[in-house]
Order: sequence, then structure tokens, then C-alpha cells
Amino acid sequence: MDTSREYNNPLVEQRADPWVYKHTDGYYYFTASVPEYDRIEVRRSTTIEGLTTAEPVVVWRKYETGPLSANIWAPEIHYIDGKWYIYFAAARTTETTDGLFDHRMFALENASANPLEGTWEEKGQVKTAWESFALDATTFQHKGKLYYVWAQKDLNIEGNSNLYISEMSNPWTLTGPQTLIATPEHDWEIIGYKVNEGAAVLKRNGRIFISFSASATDFNYCMGLLVADEDSDLLDAASWTKLPNPVFQTNEENGQFGPGHNSFTVNENGEDVLIYHCRNYKKITGDPLYDPNRHTRAQVFHWNEDGTPNFGVPVKDAANK
Repeated sequence: MDTSREYNNPLVEQRADPWVYKHTDGYYYFTASVPEYDRIEVRRSTTIEGLTTAEPVVVWRKYETGPLSANIWAPEIHYIDGKWYIYFAAARTTETTDGLFDHRMFALENASANPLEGTWEEKGQVKTAWESFALDATTFQHKGKLYYVWAQKDLNIEGNSNLYISEMSNPWTLTGPQTLIATPEHDWEIIGYKVNEGAAVLKRNGRIFISFSASATDFNYCMGLLVADEDSDLLDAASWTKLPNPVFQTNEENGQFGPGHNSFTVNENGEDVLIYHCRNYKKITGDPLYDPNRHTRAQVFHWNEDGTPNFGVPVKDAANK
């Protein structure tokens, strides 16, 4: 019998690209894209369920003009070497050129013990080896090194975005080689757009897993998985293997469409929890990016005998159980 915790989904309505970070202070910290794409909010709770009603605090707002003035996307909050950091993407305009937005990646820093207080200082753009559409950064530490994983357009590769990894010399500066580890190649990664984005890192069973999202942001959106041995050179592209099939995708029977852009956490019972966004309807009027109803959801996941994660299928909304 499965006694794992079930959550009343949606966990937080109208919050896409959700990020939940469990800190040593006993709080879960939550941030995500807001439908207006104009600010960054953080909220916290001592339980995952409590995030539903936790009061959001606006920690940063977009500028009127310039590189930080449009489409504030996919913030993530991390705690690194005693300080808080938020990574996010921002653009100069909501317009696109050749189907691409002009996002770049940025970092904020806060030295307060509680990131809902104190001052968030802009550390500027996180610069990569070349200037192009870049977004969805995440970081993780492994064997004493800090790594950065992000999505970016390579002007010489067809499609919207690929996944890259680099070491960091500090939480806002990349150093050394920047390695391409995934490009959209399978049929399920290239529907509507050729996209690999929204990376999240999971370390377990002697391996490092990177989940990512693929295809357009409608019902075709889905999650894939990269795997590397924890003792391998993470900056060597050959260390990473992409599973050939999606690991989490639309489930019409459960009324869940386009799950993706996830994060990972652990609940109060010690169970692994997948945090993701999803819509509960298929048909969208207009551009899916401006449909506000990608809601944050949570569900416990398990592990296969071969040591890989088993995310199952997106569960029904509480109202439909």
C-alpha cells in the first residue's frame, strides 16, 4: 500500500516555473514566474502545503526600460556560502526577433538570514561565452565545486535553446569551459519549438540527474532527463546521457496538460517531491505564454530498481479526485 503524502493540487495557482528550496531553518522557500512577468516574489512556510496560503513578499521589480524591463521569467532561490541568491531571466522588450526573445540571465544577492527581509543587491548579468537568448539558470554544488546549468541559443545550432554547464568562480561568475550537454533531438523535444530548458538537479544513487523541459509551452510541454555518474567529469559532454523518452508528460485522463519546468524538494516525511507547473485544460486561446493558468503542483515520486527516478504521471487536481 502506498502511504506517501498526497497534495491538494494546485498547490499555488497561476505560478509557473515553480522553485521550492528547503532550507536548514526548517522553511520551504518558494518563488516562480508571476503572470504579469513584472516582479519576483518569495514566500515561505514550514510545510509544503503551507505555501498555498503563505504571504508573498515582492523582493524585486522590473525596470521601466533597459535589459531588466520585460518578461521577468523563472526565478530560482538558492543558498550558497552563507548568502541567498536569486537567478532569473529578463529582457529589454516583449517583442521577438526571428521567433526568439532577447533574455539574458541575472543574479541577486541577499546576506540576511531570512531572504524575505534585508536588501537584494543586483550582481548583474551572468555572462556566458557569447551573447544570445539565455534563461532558466540553476546551480548545484558537487565535490566542492559550484556548477551552473542553463539554457541558451547557439546561433550555429537550429532551434531555440540547448543546455549548458559551467563551473563558477563565485555565485554570479562563470569560469573555465562551458559545455553543451543537451540539444533538442527527439520528436518529443521539437514540437512547436526546438527547446531544452528549465533544468533542475537531483543527486542520488551515485548519479547526478538533470531534469529539463522540452517543446512548446502548451500541452506538448514535457520533461526529459539527463544522467551522469557522480564521479565523472561533469564538464565533459560525454559524461551525460539523455534518456530517449520523456519522463513526465501530459495525462489527458487525469486532466493535466503540459507539465514541466520543475524543481525537487523533500517533504517533512523525508519523501522526494516533484514540484512542477501544469494546466488543467488543453485548448488555449492565443499565445500559451500569456495564458496565466500554469499552476504550481506537488507530488511525491519514487525510484526504480535501476536507481533512476520514477515520476509517474501528473495526478488529478484535488477537485477532480
